[in-house]
Amino acid sequence: MIELTDDILFKTITKRPAQSHKGTFGRLLIIGGNETYGGAAILAASSAVYSGAGLVSVATAPCNHAALHARLPEAMVADYGDRAQVKSLLASADVIVIGPGLGLNRGDLVELVMEEMREEQWVVADGSALTLIAQKQLALPFPHKTVLTPHEKELERLSGLKIGGQTVPKVQEFVEELGAVVVAKSSETKIFAPGQEVYGLTIGTPAQATGGMGDTLAGIIGSFLGQFTAENFQAITAATYLHSKIAKELAKTAYVVLPTHLIEELPRMMKKYEV
Repeated sequence: MIELTDDILFKTITKRPAQSHKGTFGRLLIIGGNETYGGAAILAASSAVYSGAGLVSVATAPCNHAALHARLPEAMVADYGDRAQVKSLLASADVIVIGPGLGLNRGDLVELVMEEMREEQWVVADGSALTLIAQKQLALPFPHKTVLTPHEKELERLSGLKIGGQTVPKVQEFVEELGAVVVAKSSETKIFAPGQEVYGLTIGTPAQATGGMGDTLAGIIGSFLGQFTAENFQAITAATYLHSKIAKELAKTAYVVLPTHLIEELPRMMKKYEV
């Protein structure tokens, strides 16, 4: 296993070209946030915007629209129950993040993404979407353009590997068969991809153990995939490392690191590593 260090950030985060516009840095669609878990979609959208995504749209339950506008006016919002509107947003997206706060009664939206996904797009599946993929045994249309971000229980549902038995060789074997990138979240998160060395984090902190931290990571991964397109796997590893890097820095003076605090640090931390 290769241990990730600050070097991955220097390799990935580039200076923005002088001749650029918002479309240069990726069109990101986030689908999630039901009537109970609207905050998850807002956190994912916030982390995407604060980590540099050019255009962020959020398809979410109508009851979340006012909160999203108030908290994040930079993002556009749509009703995830309006199938035609969601299909239109899917067609124009470079990256789709589905699952933060989605809930298990919206399997239709996961199925829609799998039906409408094109090979030039990336899909990041998180949270509820992972459970729905496992329950419905949904095929990934383009696994080489798909990122799954399971915690240990979600990985168990997807792979059949019990918690405690999710060894590096066994998870790598599952990933080789699946064909997708898997960010296996734990106290020492590991990143797997077919035909790749396994990358790992040793900088995680228990201060991160709070609701919404995974939603925040999904947004950063989606944002990095939309911006830093030359090395996609590198962008995924850099996003994952940056997430924990910021948390570790904040934990030096904070007992708990809230996702909102981590998100606020994203632009400043990225500026330190731009090359």
